[in-house]
Amino acid sequence: MASQSIEELYEYVLDRKNNPQSGSYTDYLYDKGLDKILKKVGEEATEVIVGAKNNRAELTYETADLLFHLMVLLVESGVSLAEVKAELGARVGTKSRLHERQDWRGGQQ
Repeated sequence: MASQSIEELYEYVLDRKNNPQSGSYTDYLYDKGLDKILKKVGEEATEVIVGAKNNRAELTYETADLLFHLMVLLVESGVSLAEVKAELGARVGTKSRLHERQDWRGGQQ
């Protein structure tokens, strides 16, 4: 079974953005624009939650879909995978700022 890294997936969707292939689902998303991509990311995130409640295989399948759509969103938004990795790296060893965040009503959590 072949595997694909997150980096390879990002490069694939970036290449599709730069070199459109007629009939490609990825190109369809880019053609429809940011709103369609955001809608798909939301749908896939919901499917991950449902999959997690059902079984491991469904969670795995839906997570792959979500990661794909997140890569499309990053490319469409001009955010590099290196930027995301740098943000993750900056968080290593730092304390959570949860106590500094406010809930949607404006009060402290």
